[in-house]
Amino acid sequence: MMPSHPKVTHDIRESYLSDGVVKIPGAVSGEWLSEIASMAEDELAAPGKWVTDTNPGAKTNRLFTSRYRWKTDSVVNRYVYESGIAQMAATLMGSSTARLYFDHLLVKEPRTEAPTPWHQDIPYWPFWGKQICSAWVSVDEATVAESSLEFVRGSHAWNSYFAPQAFDGSKNWTSDFQGEPAPDVAGARDEFDIVGFDVEPGDAIFFSAWILHGAPGNAGDRRRTALSTRWLGDDVTWYPHPGSDPTVTDEDTNVESGQYPDDDRHFPLVYAS
Repeated sequence: MMPSHPKVTHDIRESYLSDGVVKIPGAVSGEWLSEIASMAEDELAAPGKWVTDTNPGAKTNRLFTSRYRWKTDSVVNRYVYESGIAQMAATLMGSSTARLYFDHLLVKEPRTEAPTPWHQDIPYWPFWGKQICSAWVSVDEATVAESSLEFVRGSHAWNSYFAPQAFDGSKNWTSDFQGEPAPDVAGARDEFDIVGFDVEPGDAIFFSAWILHGAPGNAGDRRRTALSTRWLGDDVTWYPHPGSDPTVTDEDTNVESGQYPDDDRHFPLVYAS
């Protein structure tokens, strides 16, 4: 049975399928946002295991990310299972199921200079399939200038698979990856159909793992906090490869390459229609 969700209208789903990205206003309630904001404060003060922190302890010019907390953080766990985001993701993807890949807290303090470079997600992840998406939910009001997200509309349908590179701009992330370099979207913006989304607290941006996207640094005077969850649909198979995230590897799962990732220890089934 095909899934549905009251916030995912026919027009919203058609936009997701054609553009590779859509914003759903008010996807998450204020109660969740206050809990996520409090969780983010705790994580900033005492970071967990899977963290990137460009300027520890600073109140400005700090990019902080933390991942894979659904097993250990009660707020993230309840959000994954109870917020309804999984059902929205499944409905947009046209998938009867949604498995969690990982959760991803992203904080850009005011006047953070570092942008998020233009990239696809799919080459960095050990999966293959078209039914893979992210649900990026903003805790704060944020404009594109304050580091909300931008996308190359329709690029999820290019059938391109761009070689992953380190986000600090260094080359040779991996020497074995077979793929073309990502285009220089930042250097040739007029050549691409770029769409950006200003967001209010609780708005969700859902986007395909195949779409080119990025975000500027935070030029504003307020923090930008977002929680992104990554979702796997029916057509997904396990595909570890050079350049993919080493957090969960072949050594961690019994799933073999080319198989559906039905490993609830690492990729829990959160929604089934």
